[in-house]
Amino acid sequence: MQTILVIEDETDIADLIAFNLRRNNFNVELSPDGLHGLASARSLLPDLIVLDLMMPGMDGVTLFRELQRESATRKIPVIMLTARGQTEDKIAGLEIGADDYMTKPFSPKELMLRIKNLLKRSAPATSGAELKCGPFRFIKNSLKFYVDGEEVDLTATEFKLMLYLCERRNVPQDRHDLLMEVMGYSGDVHSRTLDTHMKRLRRKLGSQVDLLETVRGIGYQVNVPAEETAADS
Repeated sequence: MQTILVIEDETDIADLIAFNLRRNNFNVELSPDGLHGLASARSLLPDLIVLDLMMPGMDGVTLFRELQRESATRKIPVIMLTARGQTEDKIAGLEIGADDYMTKPFSPKELMLRIKNLLKRSAPATSGAELKCGPFRFIKNSLKFYVDGEEVDLTATEFKLMLYLCERRNVPQDRHDLLMEVMGYSGDVHSRTLDTHMKRLRRKLGSQVDLLETVRGIGYQVNVPAEETAADS
């Protein structure tokens, strides 16, 4: 069973999330505040964290940044869950590295769907162990990514987005397809979320950033000569 750590100081909300997770066959651990949550994340190394932002002791943003500093916890997928519902708050949460962001009040059914989608794209690939695409190299079963031989730390969402584009190099990929196939969203309501992930991804590509292009009116594309691409099984 996969373990989900829920860091939430409101007992009724934490219990509601835990009830729905257990119904969906997840193991659940609850932490009532940020300090306990950070300790639990370090000791449990859960498969995913649902993180409230406004908590006593240590707020969610500070906790998240602590997780990002440590190699053992950096790759854990995180869904931020908060009463801050402004678009600017959502973008800010995604820009610091969160994989997803939901606002209260929320639909438990939608939260379960988001959790399953995020776990799915965080799972290691079972076929085609490596892909080389120009200066980019992917180790699929460990979600490791290299640019010009240097390892670059990507979130699971960033990794899957870049891999999807490289596997379809030199062909513009529709925004809707990226949202649905990679991120698990059924509509374009999350377009800003996609753009934020892509903006964050671009920051990490260094001198090769120009190979990831925005195709106006369509979506995104990675441009790499075909002879510079190879796959290893």
